[in-house]
Amino acid sequence: MIRIVIAEDQELLLEAMGNLLNLEDDIEVVGTAVNGEEAIVLVNQLQPDVCIMDIEMPEKSGLEAAEFLQLDGCKVIILTTFARPGYFERALKADVRGYLLKDNPSEELASSIRSIMDGKRIYSKELMDEDISDANADPLSQKSSQSINKGSVKNYLTSIMDKIKLPTG
Repeated sequence: MIRIVIAEDQELLLEAMGNLLNLEDDIEVVGTAVNGEEAIVLVNQLQPDVCIMDIEMPEKSGLEAAEFLQLDGCKVIILTTFARPGYFERALKADVRGYLLKDNPSEELASSIRSIMDGKRIYSKELMDEDISDANADPLSQKSSQSINKGSVKNYLTSIMDKIKLPTG
């Protein structure tokens, strides 16, 4: 059973999210909080597997709470409505495992929780800072990727096979 704490300052959304996640066979919401401070207290008391937090809450934001909890062992998922410059980089530094949009379907949230429990990290492309997401998406620079074509690849492979004395053909 995956144990979850949810922190969301909009109580209707908090209740709805909790109820939807509790419908999953392998997920149990063990605590809810309405701000980042309460989330930290609950995580320390209840030792959940995952803490899902709204990014903007009173007292401590989701990111501030995630920074505080990063040494705790609880996997943090941040939910937000829209991207803000610098937030994605800050989430990465806080070791946030998921950075997701609130308007995704509940099945997607449940699936993301399971993937994160399996060791994956899930970040909504729309929330990634452009310069970071571009660098992560393609390890080759734009100029390098434009210069590589089918002929170049064939030449490289032929050269490698010559060096290791494999027949080309």
